[in-house]
Amino acid sequence: MKKKKKEDSRIQQPISVRVEPSKVSGWTFLTNHTHVLLCLYRNPEITLREVAILVGITERMVQKIVAELVEAAYLEVTKVGRRNTYQITVDKKLRHPLESHRSIGDMLENLSSD
Repeated sequence: MKKKKKEDSRIQQPISVRVEPSKVSGWTFLTNHTHVLLCLYRNPEITLREVAILVGITERMVQKIVAELVEAAYLEVTKVGRRNTYQITVDKKLRHPLESHRSIGDMLENLSSD
């Protein structure tokens, strides 16, 4: 099952948080992979440069994470003109045994809800 198209309300949510790497402590509860997925879930048409700014990592690191997510079939990239759109495979299960009973969609929906 793929995520819904543009009528999905989460796409309308503005992403206004800008992260400065110097402001982030030595660790967070979520990984950069999760942060990248969350940005792509909220806005499938976001650029990787914008993702990098929001997450607080380099654009090259975002590219690497996206490549890993595509290789593991968690993410599909579609070229639309000169830009990419991103589609998350929301029914794919989380990888770690402690949370493997939950899907990526479950996690992203919980993190996106108000």
